[in-house]
Amino acid sequence: MNKIITFIGAGNMSRALISGLIQDKADLTIRVSDPDESQLKEIQQCWGSVSTFSNNSKAIADSDIIVLAVKPQIMKLVCEPLQTDLKNQKSLLISIAAGVSIANLKRWLGGQALPIVRCMPNTPALVQSGMTGLFANSEVTEEQHDLAESILRAVGSTLWLSSEDKLDAVTAVSGSGPAYYFLVMEAMQDAAQKLGLTADESRLLVLQTAFGAAKLALESNDDAGALRQRVTSKGGTTEAALKTLIEGGLPKLFEDALRAAENRSIELKNS
Repeated sequence: MNKIITFIGAGNMSRALISGLIQDKADLTIRVSDPDESQLKEIQQCWGSVSTFSNNSKAIADSDIIVLAVKPQIMKLVCEPLQTDLKNQKSLLISIAAGVSIANLKRWLGGQALPIVRCMPNTPALVQSGMTGLFANSEVTEEQHDLAESILRAVGSTLWLSSEDKLDAVTAVSGSGPAYYFLVMEAMQDAAQKLGLTADESRLLVLQTAFGAAKLALESNDDAGALRQRVTSKGGTTEAALKTLIEGGLPKLFEDALRAAENRSIELKNS
């Protein structure tokens, strides 16, 4: 049965989801609402089948799914005018705003018993290779649970969580995670150039190695530790490099970094 999905906000994540859903040939009627006419024009140029609106109330009418894809700092302003509209329909609400709790969403939407899925995608969703953690409140039906999963799987992999609090850890690990890998890539490229390689040579070597390592890990039944040991010969070059990284405190540094990100996520959620 065809479902109507409305995206409030026409930014990068909405576009990634729309692109993934259209590529998957999902049985969905897609709408997008945004006050920026230039954003809506670009949506129409990319996907003529998508209906665009500048009025959120009109856009969500009769929608089965509403994706709240706006910045956390304006979520309250977006939600409060929708209170009356949502009294008359039991749409599934999917929030992709970092640090905005389900309790806050419900309060801004008038305290109604609404089905809400809060999720934390990451930027590789822009190339259909994202990782999304999801949590559903008790009002979400089994069908809506499956709908939310199928929508987010259009841009990568999904992981359902047993408690909403775990989304802070997800934010620290995968939400912010791409930036950690970019930093490692950047550091490796800089070091490679100091070893005498050109910028182009360094970039290709580092990026393909990162891609290959991730692909190998994804397709292997072994954990990362076992894979690391397998490519580390006794007395070899890899062992020399890893010894330097470990003795330099890299594992503890990552633990401290992820804890700092998690703590900041909690602070933002409670502010």
